[in-house]
Amino acid sequence: MGQLSLAALPDQVKQYLIITGNYWAFTLTDGALRMLVVLYFHQLGYSPISIAMLFLFYEIFGVITNLVGGWLGARLGLNNTMNIGLGLQIVALAMLTVSSEMLTVAYVMVAQALSGIAKDLNKMSAKSAIKMLVPDDAQGKLYQWVAILTGSKNALKGVGFFLGGVLLTLAEFRGAMIIMASVLVLVWLASMLNLKADLGKAKTKPKFTDIFSKSPAINMLSAARMFLFGARDVWFVVALPVFLAATFGWNHWWVGGFMACWVIAYGIVQSFAPYLTGKKQGKVPTGKAAFIWAGYLLLIPAAIALALHFDWHVQYAIIIGLMVFGAVFAVNSSLHSYLIVSYAGNDGVSLDVGFYYMANAMGRLIGTVLSGVIYQQYGLEACLWLSSLFIVAAAGLSVKLP
Repeated sequence: MGQLSLAALPDQVKQYLIITGNYWAFTLTDGALRMLVVLYFHQLGYSPISIAMLFLFYEIFGVITNLVGGWLGARLGLNNTMNIGLGLQIVALAMLTVSSEMLTVAYVMVAQALSGIAKDLNKMSAKSAIKMLVPDDAQGKLYQWVAILTGSKNALKGVGFFLGGVLLTLAEFRGAMIIMASVLVLVWLASMLNLKADLGKAKTKPKFTDIFSKSPAINMLSAARMFLFGARDVWFVVALPVFLAATFGWNHWWVGGFMACWVIAYGIVQSFAPYLTGKKQGKVPTGKAAFIWAGYLLLIPAAIALALHFDWHVQYAIIIGLMVFGAVFAVNSSLHSYLIVSYAGNDGVSLDVGFYYMANAMGRLIGTVLSGVIYQQYGLEACLWLSSLFIVAAAGLSVKLP
């Protein structure tokens, strides 16, 4: 019965489900891997700056991949870029199954570089493919599909964080890598067999110089996105997990569990973002909505930083404050994700989406490095003030969006 009803689905829905399934499976391993690396190397006695360095190549290669990946997607088809991404993640996980003596910083950085390339090929392919599956006159539906894909991805990334903490406790680092690589091999084989060959291929072969966007709206949105994600990662990537473990004395389960709950709640809110930004009244958001929601977001890290400064109910301020930040950030992120897919051109859509997610990866790179450096030198409060400054920049850039 299940097989019959799946066969009866329209072709575009089947392709959407395959893309979403690939994205979900990948995201689970990506979230788990991040938490495993942070907790395992913190346990081995690495400093916050050293842990941040482990992610340096992951983020740098994410920037490069988004820039080149959009061009590759337009030339090769999004099915190929998605499958290459899944294959590279399997290689990255397999590399980390070696004995602990071989897990030097340089070696882990190389494995993380492969994982960074894989993650952004997968993400760019999934987001671009949706544009190809929804007609131009169905902007409300496009916003909903993008919100569901992005929201469910982030909820699963949260589950991945929790999974990382659990796997580290139950199977240890090497065992966790073997389990995740094995599952991903099955997903990769299913994707190779079922994903359409011509998805997202541009009618004209784009030149390599086309990777840079010529649209002022996309350039402005990309710059705003860079600051938005820098504002999140400057406290989230290294500073927060290390702060929770070192200051509150939380164990792997608790740290992984809290980070998981944060990202799951963030993903759920993202899925409902269309209803929070006027879809019920038949509105699709404009650039003005991005500016307004950035303004709401600005108040939260500043308030948490003040609570830390005056030593006012610190544990409650951080836990509740960051949950509120997650909810408002989720709406901001969902708005941006819709606007880029809406602004992108139809032929070679992955070029525009790739350029935009390059800015996203650049924001994560800046945030990740600063998260380790600022936390080690000045503490979590300074990370939160810097987060507020980045949001001011994102709001300022959003003013000019069409």
